[in-house]
Amino acid sequence: MTDGDQHVLVVDDEAQIRQFVRAGMELGGYRVTEAANGGDALREITLHPIDLVILDLALPDIDGSELLERIRGWSGVPVIILSVRAGEIEKVKLLELGADDYVVKPFFMSELLARAKVVLRRQSERKDGESALRLDRLVIDFAARTVELEGKRLNLTPKEYRLLQVLAQHPGKVITHQSLLKSVWGQAHVNNTQYLRIFVRKLRQKIEVDPNRPKILLTELGVGYRLSDPASRDQARLE
Repeated sequence: MTDGDQHVLVVDDEAQIRQFVRAGMELGGYRVTEAANGGDALREITLHPIDLVILDLALPDIDGSELLERIRGWSGVPVIILSVRAGEIEKVKLLELGADDYVVKPFFMSELLARAKVVLRRQSERKDGESALRLDRLVIDFAARTVELEGKRLNLTPKEYRLLQVLAQHPGKVITHQSLLKSVWGQAHVNNTQYLRIFVRKLRQKIEVDPNRPKILLTELGVGYRLSDPASRDQARLE
């Protein structure tokens, strides 16, 4: 599917923001529909094939987080949040509700386009069911459950592989501390973030060329971790 075939829904109560995002997305080759409130957004998603939703949180009829929760009740359409709310607690909440990414206002259109490209490619790869992921010199083979760095097979513990696997299933997407702890160690350990940090350090020792300056396993401070994505130019943020 080419960019011109991909349909983006921009949901924001401010006409100026909608027009700004629309112009940028159309220059990027996407088809764009606008919605000024949550009710119109739900109708568009219900009645038309939508490939990506760009969602502002401050809507006149419903809070964006509640709208996201409703969408996730029946649709897996990718959602990028736009908001002036930049707090870590807010980001964690929205990622847990199913947001694919989060962009803080004010923002550059180039950043939003790059994030949209990453999210849409990730969605396409999930549909295609690819059995391996290549990140620069790292190759993760899900079918064989093997990991290679520069052609050399790495010896990972079961927990290290599981941690990498969970992150690799969503390259470029931030996975919260709680989600990682629950997926790898179970519900009883969802608050043990120090335990997670220890395993992240151990994993970086094996998959990074320079563990002190990670390029593959990146930190989203106060929120969680993500694997770098070839389509993203975000720089690593260190612990």
